[in-house]
Amino acid sequence: MTASQGVALLGSTGSIGTSTLRVLERHRDRFHPVALTANGNVTALATQVAAWSPSYVGVVSGTPPAGSGWRAGVECLIEAATHPDAQIVLNAVVGAAGLQATLAALAAGKRVALANKETLVVAGPVVMAAATAGHGTLVPVDSEHSAILQCLAGRNPGDIRRLVITASGGPFRTWPAERIAHATVADALNHPTWRMGSKITIDSATLANKALEVIEAHYLFGVPYDRIDVVVHPQSIVHSFVEFTDGSVLAQLGVPSMELPILYALTHPERLPDSGVPRFDPITAGSLAFEPVRHDAFPALGLGIAAGRTGGAAPAVFNAANEEAVAAFLAGRLTFGQVAERIADALEDLAGRPGSTLEELLDADAAARHHVQSRLSC
Repeated sequence: MTASQGVALLGSTGSIGTSTLRVLERHRDRFHPVALTANGNVTALATQVAAWSPSYVGVVSGTPPAGSGWRAGVECLIEAATHPDAQIVLNAVVGAAGLQATLAALAAGKRVALANKETLVVAGPVVMAAATAGHGTLVPVDSEHSAILQCLAGRNPGDIRRLVITASGGPFRTWPAERIAHATVADALNHPTWRMGSKITIDSATLANKALEVIEAHYLFGVPYDRIDVVVHPQSIVHSFVEFTDGSVLAQLGVPSMELPILYALTHPERLPDSGVPRFDPITAGSLAFEPVRHDAFPALGLGIAAGRTGGAAPAVFNAANEEAVAAFLAGRLTFGQVAERIADALEDLAGRPGSTLEELLDADAAARHHVQSRLSC
Protein backbone atom coordinates (compact mmCIF):
# COMPACT_ATOMS: atom_id res chain seq x y z
CA MET A 1 0.00 0.00 0.00
CA THR A 2 1.25 3.48 -0.88
CA ALA A 3 2.17 5.52 2.20
CA SER A 4 0.08 8.58 2.95
CA GLN A 5 1.74 11.78 1.75
CA GLY A 6 1.79 14.98 3.74
CA VAL A 7 0.33 18.05 2.03
CA ALA A 8 1.02 21.68 2.89
CA LEU A 9 -1.99 23.65 1.64
CA LEU A 10 -1.30 27.36 1.23
CA GLY A 11 -4.50 29.36 0.87
CA SER A 12 -6.74 26.72 2.42
CA THR A 13 -9.83 28.90 2.87
CA GLY A 14 -10.07 30.10 -0.75
CA SER A 15 -11.94 28.38 -3.57
CA ILE A 16 -8.99 26.19 -4.59
CA GLY A 17 -8.12 25.46 -0.98
CA THR A 18 -11.60 24.30 -0.05
CA SER A 19 -11.81 22.23 -3.22
CA THR A 20 -8.48 20.63 -2.30
CA LEU A 21 -9.75 19.65 1.12
CA ARG A 22 -12.75 17.96 -0.51
CA VAL A 23 -10.32 15.99 -2.66
CA LEU A 24 -8.21 15.05 0.37
CA GLU A 25 -11.33 13.94 2.23
CA ARG A 26 -12.03 11.35 -0.48
CA HIS A 27 -8.45 10.09 -0.33
CA ARG A 28 -7.53 10.12 3.34
CA ASP A 29 -5.59 6.90 2.82
CA ARG A 30 -3.27 8.64 0.35
CA PHE A 31 -2.96 12.22 1.61
CA HIS A 32 -3.18 14.16 4.83
CA PRO A 33 -2.72 17.91 5.41
CA VAL A 34 0.22 18.61 7.66
CA ALA A 35 0.09 22.40 7.23
CA LEU A 36 -2.73 24.83 6.51
CA THR A 37 -2.41 28.56 5.93
CA ALA A 38 -4.93 31.28 5.17
CA ASN A 39 -4.71 34.96 4.48
CA GLY A 40 -7.12 36.33 7.06
CA ASN A 41 -10.24 34.17 7.31
CA VAL A 42 -9.56 32.96 10.83
CA THR A 43 -13.06 31.57 11.35
CA ALA A 44 -12.95 29.31 8.30
CA LEU A 45 -9.40 28.27 9.09
CA ALA A 46 -10.38 27.30 12.62
CA THR A 47 -13.11 25.05 11.24
CA GLN A 48 -10.59 23.35 8.95
CA VAL A 49 -8.11 22.91 11.78
CA ALA A 50 -10.78 21.27 13.92
CA ALA A 51 -11.57 18.84 11.10
CA TRP A 52 -7.99 17.94 10.13
CA SER A 53 -5.70 18.63 13.12
CA PRO A 54 -2.67 19.69 11.04
CA SER A 55 0.64 20.00 12.83
CA TYR A 56 1.24 23.52 11.45
CA VAL A 57 -1.26 26.39 11.06
CA GLY A 58 -0.50 29.89 9.84
CA VAL A 59 -2.46 33.04 9.14
CA VAL A 60 -0.88 35.78 7.02
CA SER A 61 -2.86 38.88 7.95
CA GLY A 62 -5.35 37.82 10.62
CA THR A 63 -4.93 37.41 14.35
CA PRO A 64 -4.61 33.81 15.59
CA PRO A 65 -6.95 32.72 18.39
CA ALA A 66 -5.40 33.12 21.84
CA GLY A 67 -3.47 30.05 22.87
CA SER A 68 -3.90 28.35 19.47
CA GLY A 69 -0.20 28.04 18.72
CA TRP A 70 -0.80 29.27 15.17
CA ARG A 71 1.94 31.18 13.40
CA ALA A 72 1.20 34.68 12.11
CA GLY A 73 2.68 36.83 9.36
CA VAL A 74 3.75 36.35 5.79
CA GLU A 75 6.66 34.12 6.83
CA CYS A 76 4.14 31.40 7.68
CA LEU A 77 3.83 30.64 3.96
CA ILE A 78 7.51 29.70 3.69
CA GLU A 79 7.43 27.80 6.97
CA ALA A 80 4.46 25.75 5.77
CA ALA A 81 6.00 25.23 2.33
CA THR A 82 9.17 23.79 3.84
CA HIS A 83 7.48 21.72 6.55
CA PRO A 84 9.55 18.55 6.93
CA ASP A 85 6.49 16.28 6.84
CA ALA A 86 5.10 17.76 3.62
CA GLN A 87 5.99 15.93 0.42
CA ILE A 88 3.54 18.04 -1.61
CA VAL A 89 2.93 21.78 -1.40
CA LEU A 90 -0.30 22.96 -3.00
CA ASN A 91 0.13 26.69 -3.52
CA ALA A 92 -3.29 28.30 -3.84
CA VAL A 93 -2.21 31.74 -2.63
CA VAL A 94 -3.66 34.57 -4.71
CA GLY A 95 -1.20 36.84 -6.51
CA ALA A 96 2.54 37.42 -6.34
CA ALA A 97 2.46 36.78 -2.58
CA GLY A 98 2.84 33.09 -3.38
CA LEU A 99 6.21 33.44 -5.13
CA GLN A 100 8.60 33.10 -2.20
CA ALA A 101 6.80 30.02 -0.88
CA THR A 102 7.08 28.33 -4.27
CA LEU A 103 10.79 29.07 -4.44
CA ALA A 104 11.34 27.77 -0.90
CA ALA A 105 9.40 24.57 -1.58
CA LEU A 106 11.30 23.88 -4.80
CA ALA A 107 14.63 24.55 -3.10
CA ALA A 108 13.62 21.96 -0.50
CA GLY A 109 12.92 19.37 -3.19
CA LYS A 110 9.13 19.36 -2.79
CA ARG A 111 6.48 18.65 -5.38
CA VAL A 112 4.67 21.97 -5.89
CA ALA A 113 1.10 21.65 -7.13
CA LEU A 114 0.86 25.16 -8.51
CA ALA A 115 -2.46 27.00 -8.55
CA ASN A 116 -0.63 30.30 -8.08
CA LYS A 117 0.03 31.14 -11.73
CA GLU A 118 1.53 34.49 -10.75
CA THR A 119 4.61 32.64 -9.47
CA LEU A 120 5.74 31.85 -13.01
CA VAL A 121 4.50 35.13 -14.47
CA VAL A 122 6.56 37.24 -12.09
CA ALA A 123 9.72 35.15 -12.05
CA GLY A 124 9.51 32.29 -14.55
CA PRO A 125 13.25 31.83 -15.20
CA VAL A 126 14.10 32.13 -11.50
CA VAL A 127 11.44 29.58 -10.55
CA MET A 128 12.48 27.06 -13.19
CA ALA A 129 16.11 27.41 -12.10
CA ALA A 130 15.09 26.84 -8.47
CA ALA A 131 13.27 23.65 -9.46
CA THR A 132 16.36 22.35 -11.24
CA ALA A 133 18.77 23.30 -8.46
CA GLY A 134 16.62 21.92 -5.64
CA HIS A 135 15.33 18.88 -7.53
CA GLY A 136 11.79 20.07 -6.87
CA THR A 137 8.88 19.44 -9.22
CA LEU A 138 6.24 21.79 -10.60
CA VAL A 139 2.86 20.32 -11.50
CA PRO A 140 0.13 22.72 -12.65
CA VAL A 141 -3.28 22.87 -11.00
CA ASP A 142 -4.97 25.28 -13.43
CA SER A 143 -7.40 23.30 -15.55
CA GLU A 144 -5.89 24.59 -18.79
CA HIS A 145 -2.33 23.61 -17.92
CA SER A 146 -3.43 20.33 -16.40
CA ALA A 147 -5.14 19.59 -19.72
CA ILE A 148 -1.95 20.31 -21.65
CA LEU A 149 0.09 18.18 -19.25
CA GLN A 150 -2.32 15.28 -19.74
CA CYS A 151 -2.24 15.65 -23.54
CA LEU A 152 1.56 15.65 -23.51
CA ALA A 153 1.97 12.55 -21.33
CA GLY A 154 4.55 10.30 -22.99
CA ARG A 155 5.00 12.66 -25.95
CA ASN A 156 8.19 14.05 -27.41
CA PRO A 157 8.34 17.80 -26.68
CA GLY A 158 9.78 18.30 -30.15
CA ASP A 159 6.53 17.07 -31.63
CA ILE A 160 4.52 20.03 -30.30
CA ARG A 161 3.42 22.47 -32.98
CA ARG A 162 1.00 24.59 -30.98
CA LEU A 163 -0.82 24.91 -27.67
CA VAL A 164 -4.39 26.23 -27.69
CA ILE A 165 -5.68 27.49 -24.34
CA THR A 166 -9.44 27.82 -24.01
CA ALA A 167 -11.23 30.71 -22.31
CA SER A 168 -14.84 30.79 -21.21
CA GLY A 169 -15.09 34.40 -22.35
CA GLY A 170 -16.26 35.49 -18.92
CA PRO A 171 -19.46 37.42 -18.22
CA PHE A 172 -18.88 39.95 -21.01
CA ARG A 173 -18.30 37.58 -23.92
CA THR A 174 -21.21 38.99 -25.93
CA TRP A 175 -21.17 42.56 -24.61
CA PRO A 176 -20.08 45.41 -26.91
CA ALA A 177 -16.80 47.07 -25.93
CA GLU A 178 -18.54 50.32 -24.98
CA ARG A 179 -20.76 48.54 -22.46
CA ILE A 180 -17.89 46.48 -21.03
CA ALA A 181 -15.96 49.63 -20.16
CA HIS A 182 -18.70 50.66 -17.73
CA ALA A 183 -19.45 47.24 -16.20
CA THR A 184 -20.09 47.20 -12.46
CA VAL A 185 -18.35 45.04 -9.89
CA ALA A 186 -21.48 42.91 -9.60
CA ASP A 187 -21.50 42.44 -13.38
CA ALA A 188 -17.85 41.39 -13.43
CA LEU A 189 -18.22 38.93 -10.54
CA ASN A 190 -21.13 37.15 -12.24
CA HIS A 191 -19.09 34.47 -14.02
CA PRO A 192 -21.25 32.18 -16.18
CA THR A 193 -19.30 28.95 -15.55
CA TRP A 194 -16.87 29.01 -12.62
CA ARG A 195 -17.22 30.00 -8.96
CA MET A 196 -13.90 31.48 -7.89
CA GLY A 197 -12.39 34.14 -5.66
CA SER A 198 -13.02 37.78 -6.52
CA LYS A 199 -9.57 38.55 -7.95
CA ILE A 200 -9.45 35.66 -10.40
CA THR A 201 -13.10 36.25 -11.34
CA ILE A 202 -12.27 39.82 -12.35
CA ASP A 203 -9.22 38.52 -14.23
CA SER A 204 -11.55 36.21 -16.11
CA ALA A 205 -13.80 39.13 -16.96
CA THR A 206 -10.88 41.18 -18.36
CA LEU A 207 -9.18 38.07 -19.86
CA ALA A 208 -6.03 39.07 -17.97
CA ASN A 209 -6.15 35.54 -16.59
CA LYS A 210 -5.54 34.15 -20.08
CA ALA A 211 -2.46 36.34 -20.45
CA LEU A 212 -1.18 34.93 -17.16
CA GLU A 213 -1.90 31.41 -18.41
CA VAL A 214 -0.08 31.98 -21.71
CA ILE A 215 3.03 33.14 -19.83
CA GLU A 216 2.74 30.21 -17.42
CA ALA A 217 2.40 27.74 -20.31
CA HIS A 218 5.49 29.21 -21.95
CA TYR A 219 7.59 28.31 -18.92
CA LEU A 220 5.92 25.04 -17.96
CA PHE A 221 6.10 23.49 -21.42
CA GLY A 222 8.93 25.39 -23.11
CA VAL A 223 6.76 26.51 -26.03
CA PRO A 224 7.45 29.91 -27.69
CA TYR A 225 4.77 32.58 -27.45
CA ASP A 226 4.09 32.53 -31.18
CA ARG A 227 2.94 28.92 -30.80
CA ILE A 228 0.49 29.50 -27.95
CA ASP A 229 -3.03 30.61 -28.91
CA VAL A 230 -6.18 31.47 -26.99
CA VAL A 231 -9.68 30.62 -28.18
CA VAL A 232 -13.03 31.35 -26.53
CA HIS A 233 -15.01 28.25 -25.60
CA PRO A 234 -18.16 29.23 -23.63
CA GLN A 235 -19.05 25.74 -22.42
CA SER A 236 -15.72 25.24 -20.57
CA ILE A 237 -15.74 21.55 -21.47
CA VAL A 238 -12.54 21.48 -23.56
CA HIS A 239 -9.83 22.74 -21.25
CA SER A 240 -7.01 23.00 -23.81
CA PHE A 241 -5.74 21.53 -27.07
CA VAL A 242 -2.29 20.38 -28.15
CA GLU A 243 -1.53 20.32 -31.87
CA PHE A 244 1.37 18.13 -33.00
CA THR A 245 3.70 18.51 -35.96
CA ASP A 246 1.87 15.89 -38.01
CA GLY A 247 -1.42 17.81 -37.68
CA SER A 248 -2.95 15.59 -35.01
CA VAL A 249 -4.75 17.45 -32.22
CA LEU A 250 -5.40 16.14 -28.72
CA ALA A 251 -7.78 17.77 -26.26
CA GLN A 252 -8.66 17.12 -22.64
CA LEU A 253 -12.38 17.37 -21.88
CA GLY A 254 -14.37 17.28 -18.69
CA VAL A 255 -17.07 19.02 -16.72
CA PRO A 256 -15.94 22.37 -15.32
CA SER A 257 -14.65 21.43 -11.86
CA MET A 258 -11.31 22.17 -10.26
CA GLU A 259 -11.35 18.94 -8.25
CA LEU A 260 -10.11 16.84 -11.17
CA PRO A 261 -6.99 18.93 -11.95
CA ILE A 262 -6.30 19.23 -8.22
CA LEU A 263 -6.33 15.46 -7.81
CA TYR A 264 -4.17 14.97 -10.90
CA ALA A 265 -1.63 17.50 -9.61
CA LEU A 266 -1.37 15.48 -6.39
CA THR A 267 -0.94 12.13 -8.16
CA HIS A 268 0.68 12.86 -11.55
CA PRO A 269 1.47 10.75 -13.50
CA GLU A 270 -0.70 8.27 -11.61
CA ARG A 271 -4.50 8.48 -11.65
CA LEU A 272 -6.82 7.65 -8.78
CA PRO A 273 -10.51 6.75 -9.00
CA ASP A 274 -13.17 8.94 -7.43
CA SER A 275 -12.17 12.46 -8.38
CA GLY A 276 -15.53 13.71 -7.12
CA VAL A 277 -16.28 15.08 -10.57
CA PRO A 278 -19.44 13.96 -12.41
CA ARG A 279 -18.77 11.71 -15.39
CA PHE A 280 -18.66 13.50 -18.72
CA ASP A 281 -21.77 12.88 -20.83
CA PRO A 282 -21.33 14.07 -24.44
CA ILE A 283 -25.08 13.97 -25.01
CA THR A 284 -25.76 16.25 -22.08
CA ALA A 285 -22.87 18.52 -23.07
CA GLY A 286 -24.41 19.02 -26.49
CA SER A 287 -22.77 21.32 -29.00
CA LEU A 288 -19.35 22.77 -28.26
CA ALA A 289 -18.64 26.21 -29.69
CA PHE A 290 -15.38 28.07 -30.30
CA GLU A 291 -14.92 31.76 -31.04
CA PRO A 292 -12.02 34.14 -31.63
CA VAL A 293 -10.99 36.50 -28.86
CA ARG A 294 -12.22 40.08 -29.34
CA HIS A 295 -8.97 41.81 -28.53
CA ASP A 296 -10.50 45.28 -28.92
CA ALA A 297 -12.96 44.52 -26.12
CA PHE A 298 -10.43 42.75 -23.88
CA PRO A 299 -7.12 44.64 -24.21
CA ALA A 300 -5.61 43.16 -21.03
CA LEU A 301 -4.99 39.87 -22.84
CA GLY A 302 -2.84 41.46 -25.53
CA LEU A 303 -1.01 43.60 -22.99
CA GLY A 304 -0.05 40.54 -20.96
CA ILE A 305 1.06 38.46 -23.92
CA ALA A 306 3.15 41.38 -25.20
CA ALA A 307 4.73 41.65 -21.74
CA GLY A 308 5.57 37.95 -21.87
CA ARG A 309 7.23 38.37 -25.25
CA THR A 310 9.22 41.35 -23.96
CA GLY A 311 10.47 39.32 -21.01
CA GLY A 312 12.72 40.70 -18.31
CA ALA A 313 10.71 42.68 -15.80
CA ALA A 314 7.72 43.23 -18.11
CA PRO A 315 5.65 40.22 -16.97
CA ALA A 316 6.21 41.19 -13.32
CA VAL A 317 5.07 44.72 -14.11
CA PHE A 318 1.99 43.41 -15.91
CA ASN A 319 1.04 41.16 -13.02
CA ALA A 320 1.59 43.73 -10.28
CA ALA A 321 -0.23 46.49 -12.16
CA ASN A 322 -3.11 44.12 -12.80
CA GLU A 323 -3.33 43.10 -9.15
CA GLU A 324 -3.42 46.71 -7.99
CA ALA A 325 -5.88 47.81 -10.68
CA VAL A 326 -8.23 44.92 -9.91
CA ALA A 327 -8.11 45.75 -6.19
CA ALA A 328 -8.91 49.37 -7.01
CA PHE A 329 -11.82 48.32 -9.23
CA LEU A 330 -13.24 46.07 -6.51
CA ALA A 331 -12.92 49.00 -4.07
CA GLY A 332 -14.78 51.34 -6.43
CA ARG A 333 -11.73 53.47 -7.21
CA LEU A 334 -11.45 52.54 -10.90
CA THR A 335 -13.97 51.76 -13.59
CA PHE A 336 -13.76 48.41 -15.32
CA GLY A 337 -12.37 50.03 -18.46
CA GLN A 338 -9.64 51.76 -16.48
CA VAL A 339 -8.16 48.44 -15.29
CA ALA A 340 -6.49 47.78 -18.66
CA GLU A 341 -5.59 51.46 -19.00
CA ARG A 342 -3.62 51.42 -15.75
CA ILE A 343 -1.86 48.23 -16.80
CA ALA A 344 -0.91 49.81 -20.13
CA ASP A 345 0.40 52.94 -18.38
CA ALA A 346 2.56 50.90 -16.03
CA LEU A 347 3.99 48.81 -18.85
CA GLU A 348 4.78 51.89 -20.91
CA ASP A 349 6.78 53.41 -18.07
CA LEU A 350 8.31 50.33 -16.42
CA ALA A 351 8.48 47.36 -18.80
CA GLY A 352 12.09 48.12 -19.69
CA ARG A 353 13.38 47.82 -16.14
CA PRO A 354 16.04 45.15 -15.51
CA GLY A 355 14.64 41.77 -14.53
CA SER A 356 17.35 39.13 -14.60
CA THR A 357 17.46 38.49 -10.83
CA LEU A 358 14.83 37.90 -8.19
CA GLU A 359 15.71 41.21 -6.52
CA GLU A 360 15.22 43.13 -9.77
CA LEU A 361 11.89 41.40 -10.40
CA LEU A 362 10.65 42.20 -6.91
CA ASP A 363 11.75 45.82 -7.39
CA ALA A 364 9.79 45.95 -10.65
CA ASP A 365 6.77 44.46 -8.87
CA ALA A 366 6.93 47.14 -6.18
CA ALA A 367 7.43 49.92 -8.74
CA ALA A 368 4.39 48.80 -10.73
CA ARG A 369 2.21 48.71 -7.63
CA HIS A 370 3.32 52.22 -6.67
CA HIS A 371 2.73 53.39 -10.24
CA VAL A 372 -0.92 52.28 -10.18
CA GLN A 373 -1.59 53.43 -6.63
CA SER A 374 -0.10 56.88 -7.24
CA ARG A 375 -2.49 57.46 -10.14
CA LEU A 376 -5.73 56.36 -8.51
CA SER A 377 -6.63 59.96 -7.73
CA CYS A 378 -5.85 61.10 -11.28
